[in-house]
Amino acid sequence: MLSLLAAFLLVIALPLALLAVIRLLLVPCAVLFELRQRRRSPGPAGCGPYFAEPPLVSVVVPAFREGVVIDNCLQSVLRSDYPRLEVVCVDDGSPDDTFTRMVRIAEAHPGRVTALRQENAGKGAALNTGIATARGDVLILVDADGLFRPDTVVRMLRGFRGPGIGAVCGNDRPVNLDRVQTRLLALISHVGTGLMRRALDVLGCLPIVSGNSGAFRRDVLARTGPLRTDTLGEDLELTWRVHRAGFQVAFAPDALVYAESPSTLRGLWRQRVRWARGLLQVTSMHWTVLGNPRYGRFGLYLLFNAGSQLVAPFAQVAGLVALVALVAVDGTRWLPDGWWVWVVVLGIPLALGLLLLACLLDRALGDLRYLWTVVLWPLYSTLMTFVMLDAVRLELGNAENRWNKLERTGTVSVAEVRDDDGPGS
Repeated sequence: MLSLLAAFLLVIALPLALLAVIRLLLVPCAVLFELRQRRRSPGPAGCGPYFAEPPLVSVVVPAFREGVVIDNCLQSVLRSDYPRLEVVCVDDGSPDDTFTRMVRIAEAHPGRVTALRQENAGKGAALNTGIATARGDVLILVDADGLFRPDTVVRMLRGFRGPGIGAVCGNDRPVNLDRVQTRLLALISHVGTGLMRRALDVLGCLPIVSGNSGAFRRDVLARTGPLRTDTLGEDLELTWRVHRAGFQVAFAPDALVYAESPSTLRGLWRQRVRWARGLLQVTSMHWTVLGNPRYGRFGLYLLFNAGSQLVAPFAQVAGLVALVALVAVDGTRWLPDGWWVWVVVLGIPLALGLLLLACLLDRALGDLRYLWTVVLWPLYSTLMTFVMLDAVRLELGNAENRWNKLERTGTVSVAEVRDDDGPGS
């Protein structure tokens, strides 16, 4: 019994360790990204190297029950220092005053803002409505709580480094830093977003254009087709189709869009379960890409991604059960002795080193003032493990595709995107 449990634990630990090593090997790619960025010419003011002249940009904002935040979102886009810009906002049948607020802003900015309303059909359908109405050669898709800096659009366009780039993913950061939870999320997002997306850009494998900060060339969308309305991961699914059409996705770390992070544990759980279900659904739709040499490094990365995101959580839970059983059978005499050994075994120095590097790359050392929240990081990681298990349970049970959108607070803690004359400031 004892040897069987030990062997089972080893079988589980080795693949998990391999996945962790592969992830670590991505870190030098993130540094390489930064070195390349510094050598690149920014191009003409207001456009990237791909564009001969500044293109017309359409910012498409879908909204459902977003009356608390829609004013701040639209006003932040209108404060952009990019001149050739229009805003198309689509109300998806909201029962509150979202559409009324949209119309008010559209009337104050005729020719620059278009307000549309449709019967409730979901975010994907609202985006398709907005894209069909928009006139721009580049379409930036943003959630209704997204807040732009004046230079966000310009920075996004500079991500189009050449004809092979079909879409650009911006850098989304939390705007509501009034809770312990949101401060932790703001800090660790530099690792999961800033560090990893830089690395995946270098490898040509960036698998996601965030639904809150993404730009697409219209000619590329004409080839991929519209967003799907039958998945919770419409942004992820569209990004995979961009890759399948032969284009790459670039990361623009300085194209910042601030948005609300979940401020309650329940909100965090529901959001992450939705994301996990979206990944499961999109993987099911595009399973033939996983490991397929036809798609080069992107196909290989998706195979790794499936292992680390879909399989690893189950292996971690099985390993934990085996570890508890081993302790119950053989006691704790074989476990490391001394707190410093546990610090090393749990990878705490490595995690803190990656966090520091990520903040350096993101030029966000100021966020280290929230370093005290990292004591909650292990709890957060454990929660994320069980998120995937619940998502699989819901998918196997054919649960309804509920959006489970966050309840907005309108809290804006970041001074550079705060409109002190508007609501929610």
